[in-house]
This record gives sequence, C-alpha cells and structure tokens, in this order.
Amino acid sequence: MTSDKKPIELGEGWSFMQNGINKLIRLLEGEPGEEQFNAEQYMNLYTTIYNMCTQKPPHDYSEQLYGKYKEAFNHYITEKVMPSLREHRDEVLLKELYKRWGNHKLMVRWLSRFFNYLDRYYVLRHSLHPLKDVGLICFRDLVYTEIKKKTKDAILRLIEKEREGELIDRALVKNILGIFIEVGMGGMDTYERDFEDHLLTETGGFYKRKAAEWIDQDSCPDYMLKAEECLKLEEERVENYLHNTTKSKLLKEVETEVLQNYQTVLLQKEHSGCAALLKDDKTDDLARMYRLFQRIPRGLDPVADIFKEHVEGEGTKLVKEVTEAVESKKEKDAGKGPSKDSSTPYEQQFVRSVIELHDKYLQYVNTCFCNSSLFHKALKEAFEAFCNKNVAGSSSAELMASFCDNLLKKGGSEKLSDEAIEETLDKVVKLLAYISDKDMFAEFYRKKLARRLLHDKSSSEDHERSILSRLKQQCGAQFTSKMEGMVTDLQLAREKQQQFEEWLQAQAKQLSIEINVTVLTTGFWPTYKSAELALPKEMVEGVEMFKQFYERENKHRKLSWIYSLGMCIMKGNFDQKPIELSLSTLQAACLMLFNDTEELSYQEVQERLNLQDDDVGRLLHSLSCAKYKILAKDPATKNITKNDKFRFNNKFTDRMRRIKVPLPPVDEKKRVIEDVDKDRKYAIDAAIVRTMKSRKVLQHQQLVMEVVQQLSRMFKPDFKLIKKRIEDLISREYLERDKENPQLFKYLA
Repeated sequence: MTSDKKPIELGEGWSFMQNGINKLIRLLEGEPGEEQFNAEQYMNLYTTIYNMCTQKPPHDYSEQLYGKYKEAFNHYITEKVMPSLREHRDEVLLKELYKRWGNHKLMVRWLSRFFNYLDRYYVLRHSLHPLKDVGLICFRDLVYTEIKKKTKDAILRLIEKEREGELIDRALVKNILGIFIEVGMGGMDTYERDFEDHLLTETGGFYKRKAAEWIDQDSCPDYMLKAEECLKLEEERVENYLHNTTKSKLLKEVETEVLQNYQTVLLQKEHSGCAALLKDDKTDDLARMYRLFQRIPRGLDPVADIFKEHVEGEGTKLVKEVTEAVESKKEKDAGKGPSKDSSTPYEQQFVRSVIELHDKYLQYVNTCFCNSSLFHKALKEAFEAFCNKNVAGSSSAELMASFCDNLLKKGGSEKLSDEAIEETLDKVVKLLAYISDKDMFAEFYRKKLARRLLHDKSSSEDHERSILSRLKQQCGAQFTSKMEGMVTDLQLAREKQQQFEEWLQAQAKQLSIEINVTVLTTGFWPTYKSAELALPKEMVEGVEMFKQFYERENKHRKLSWIYSLGMCIMKGNFDQKPIELSLSTLQAACLMLFNDTEELSYQEVQERLNLQDDDVGRLLHSLSCAKYKILAKDPATKNITKNDKFRFNNKFTDRMRRIKVPLPPVDEKKRVIEDVDKDRKYAIDAAIVRTMKSRKVLQHQQLVMEVVQQLSRMFKPDFKLIKKRIEDLISREYLERDKENPQLFKYLA
C-alpha cells in the first residue's frame, strides 16, 4: 500500500507558520482581543514544521526553515523592538529594554517549541547553533550592539545618583545587568567590556573627587568613618545588583583612591593621625584604622611603625623619669651611707609601670590590631629598645630581679593577694623575653633567692616554685636548674637537721647552745667567701657534733662552713634590762670575746677571730658606730681605725626586748657583674668549640655569626670578646688559623 499524500510546499507551509508567528507577536505586543494559543493550534504549528522537515528530498525544507526562523526574529526586532527603544532614554529606556528583553525570551521559548523538531535533528546533524541561541544572537546583533552604550550610561547615572544618597530602582538595574551577562552566552566578556570597565573608571573618578574633599576638611577619625561607610555601601551595591565577580575590582578602586593615595597624609595628620590616636587611647578609631589599612598592600606597615615608635617613646619616657627621680633622691641622701637594698621605690615602680605599659599595648595588639603578628613584632621591638637601656645606673635585668625579690620576700612593699602575685610574676617572666642579658637577670635573681631562702625571708615556697616553672618554660631547663636545686636543698636541709636532732637524742647528748645547720650543694648556690673564723668554745661543740653526725653518713663529702651566712640569737645582760640580740654568727663570735675580757684593741679582736681587715672593720662598725652601740669605742668617733679600743657597753638599752643588729650591706652588684662576665667567657668558649667541632673548618665571620646565634637566647655577646676568646682558644690549641688565609679557622681534635 503506497501513500499518495501530497507534500507541503515551502510557500504554503511558511504562510501557515507566518500566521502563527504574527499571532504570537500580537500577543507579545499586548494587542486587545488576541486569545492565547490553544492545544490544537500549537499542535498544528508543530506538525507543519515536523512534516516539512521529514518529507523526502527535494521537499525536505529543514535548511530553509532554519533560515526563516532567524528571519522571523530579525523582522520582529527591526519592525517593533528597535523603534520603541530608540525613542526612550535613561530610566525609561531601561524599563522598555527590560520589557522587550522579557518579550524576546518569551518569543524564543514559543518559537523554539514550534520548531522543536528542527532543533532535535537538523541542528544536531549539522552542528549549528541551537534555536534558543539563534534567538539570543539576533537580539545581541540587532538590539544589544546598538543600545549597549545608552544603557550603560543610564545605569552609571543611576549608580552615581545612589552614591549621592538618592533612592533608585535596584531591581531594574540588576535585571538590565542580567541582559549584559546573558548576551555573553556563558562568558563574562561582554559584561566586563561593555559595563564593568566603565563602572570601575567612573568609581575611581567619583571617589577621587570625594577623597580630595574629605582629606582637606575632615579629621583622621571622621575620614576613616566615611571611608568605611563608602566601602560598606559598595559591598552592598555588589550584593544588590552587580555581579559578584565585580566585588574585588570595585573595592580595589575605592581602596586605591580613598586609602592608598592618602595613606601618608591621613596617618600623619597633626592632631588626629595615628600617633595622636595612640596618645589619646582612641581604641575604636585604631581598630577602624587596622580594618581599613589591612585592605591595601603593605598598608599596615606604616601603622605598625608609628605604633612601635609610640610605645618606644612611652617606655623611654619612663626610663628618663625614673633616672631623674633616682638621681634627685641620691643627691638628697648624699652622706647617709649605703642603703640596705640597692633598688629604690622608684625603680620598683619602674618595673610596675613597664608591666602596666605592656598590658595596655598588648591589649591594643590583641583587640584593635586583631592579634596581628606584625604588631606583635612592633611591640616586641619597641620593648626591646627601651628595656635594654640602663635605668639610673642599673640594668633592667637587675631591676626585674629586685622587683621579683620584693614580691616574694616577707615584708616586701608589694602587698598583693596570692592570685595577684602569681599574675604579676607571670607578667614579669613575659617581660624577660625582651631583655637581652637574661644571664644577668638569672645571676641577680639567684643571689636574691639565696638570701630569701637562707634568711627565711621567702613568703611562700609555692610562689618560688611557680616562678621557676615559668622561667623554665620561657628560657629553658638550664636557666633554672641551679635555682631549682637551691629550693630543693632547703627542703633536704630541714630533713637533715631533723635527723641530726634525732641522732643527738639517740646518743643522749645535750648541746650547751642550740645549733641549726643548713647543708647546701656547692654547685647550686652563689659562691661565698669562706672565712676561717676562730669560733668561741661555746659554739665549737655544736659544730664538731654536726661534723661527726654528717661524716658518719657522707664519708666522701667535705663540709665547708660559711659562717658569714649564719645567724645567732643571744642574750645581752645590760645594766637596765637584758635584751635579746639577733646577730650574724660573726657578730656573735665578736661579742662573746667580751665575756672574758673587759677591753680589747682592734688588733686583739682581729687576732682572736682570725678574720681579715675588711670583715673586722664591718663587724666592729656594726656593733659600736651604728644604730645599736653594744660596744663602746675609744675614741668615740664614727669610723673604725686600727688604734681603736673596745669594751662591752653595760649602759646600752633599748625600748624593745629583742633587737636585730644589722651588718653594713655589701654591694653585691659588682660581684654579680664579674661572675656573669666570667660565665660568659666560658659560654663563648663552649659555643666556639661546639661549632668548630661540627664544622671542622670555618670562616671568621661565619663562626662569629653562629656563636652569636647560639648564645642570643641568654645574652648578646660582644664581637670583640668573641674575637678575644678565639685568640685564647688558638693559644690553647683548640683551633688554628689557616696558613694561607688568616680569616679561616680549623678545629684541632
């Protein structure tokens, strides 16, 4: 059976299709009385295209229909769309364009349905543009190309109005920019080229004018408020109607014009710039400054430099104030003799002020500057600069050791709760990070710790251990090993004393004088002068007994008696009333000479005690020329000479029943500095040998740099001293110079 169905000719078929297209156009144009397509009309139009595409050649009109599909759009655009767009401008143009764009997309949707068969087979087979794209290309080539400039100008005018504070139809702008993006057919080139580039230029120009006005009339905080506000509004603009790829470029334009171009002028404004904000503690403005200038490349560097300069200035001012106060006090106190403690209340206050300063600016770094490493570095450098200056003739290391001593000893001037002491100690240890001579701090601290422990002046063993654990964490185990040994020694010494007392009971021995011995490990404690004191017979018994007890358990250990550190309580039988005297062992031994003899000369005292001139002079001065004149001196002058004679002063009295007779203080500072210098020589020697042992051959400069690097955790070595130590090691045959190159050293195994 054959089909004799007559094929549809092109003219006939297209005429039918044209009627359908015209009906669609009338619907789009909103002509009155035009009804929507019903299902039958839709099917007839679809079937017509289907039939015209599936007829056998030469009646397969697929190619011609593809062309006519495009012509239908071109005709509609030329006849209807463009005339209506050409007669409008500005916002009205944008509204008309959006309406026409909507109609165009509707037309594409309907026609691509009618011509669907064409899309499914012919387009695929010949790798042509899909029908939807053809409709879009027609709009791009005929509408967009002509209207894009007027449209872009209209949008930019609306954006400028909004920047000046007027309300605009944001939805309309967003919709029109959507056309710029869709016309790009999947790429952003058309949006960027035809709109974004112009927007960025306009934005730069707008903010250039604004910034020029603001910088002249506003203070730094006011300018920053405006800058922050305009950046916030531009971000909102992107969220509301611009494409999100525009955000970074748009903000960069604003940042360049408003912040980067005026950064120096803004930061250095005389009464409101960065330095003024720091001086007036304007934390909110400083936080805003950080937020703004972190947006621009290396924008925070100048802010950090000003911050560092300010903090250093504040610290240097503290140093100057304390130095002046101490000098002034020294002038007033001239002639009063040495004080018991080398640190004055001013120097104590200096450390307290430095802690407060650090707290304040660390808070700035953590809050205003968002914990930025750049500002931590600036804070560190500022503190290092003034913390390593001499304060009234003392180093910060010494002052910090004295401050800790004052906190930790009984009766110190700092009356704080346990929590406050712990907190303050923690802050002092943090400050220690800025001190280059940490070894100097360690030595001063060790001396003062020894005094606290031996004289029972420490207010709390827990605090002592707490600061040592903090120091260990900050500076390493080697830093605190001796100090930890000292604290442990005291504990062991108490146990040893208890064992001694139990041993005495077991031996059924009763001493005429109570004796309490503290055994110390030589390596942990500072070195003390061991005087061969000729003890009074009353004291000898106890010392001999303890020796006997100790040697019984520790045969290979030798006891060295440091009498200068001993304490003694004895009763003075004066005419008016007996008084209990708290003395050093040396003072007690001296006074006990007068139990048997009425009068002794300087020479006789020295011979009987077997002491050196310095010690005898200090002893006799403390007992006859100071506050408590227990010995009467002849002649009654204020200085001790070798011709003086002494006798017990029966007439002495005091309102107190118990008095402490102090020895004149010895200036330990010089001794500490000498000890530290000696230790530094050993440390430098060890570092040089260590380095050369691993490297075998090394240039002078490189060796010096490696030694400095190794030792910088504890102190800043002097280059001249390193050079001297190298020479010394060469003379001791640890190293040798290369014969041809004197700057090259070799390690000698």
